[in-house]
Amino acid sequence: MTYLLWGLLVALSLKILLVLYRVLKGPTIFDRMVGLGVIGTDVILLILFIGFLADEIDMFVDMSIAYGALGFMGYLIVAKYFERKGDLEG
Repeated sequence: MTYLLWGLLVALSLKILLVLYRVLKGPTIFDRMVGLGVIGTDVILLILFIGFLADEIDMFVDMSIAYGALGFMGYLIVAKYFERKGDLEG
């Protein structure tokens, strides 16, 4: 079972690197925002897998909930910034 979790950790890490390329080189701000959302979700999964491997899942669940809430607030702030700047208009 631990080999499966280590494999998932490696696969998620590689996926984060691939999506990071889209965030950095994305042609539009929408691509970058979606990429950041995917990276945030994958990091939450990484935190939970690490917690499962460390046999401290309760603490890591709390950390992942806090990370998800902070990430969501960050996305809202960035979206509001671009809305005021006028970059999101069609």
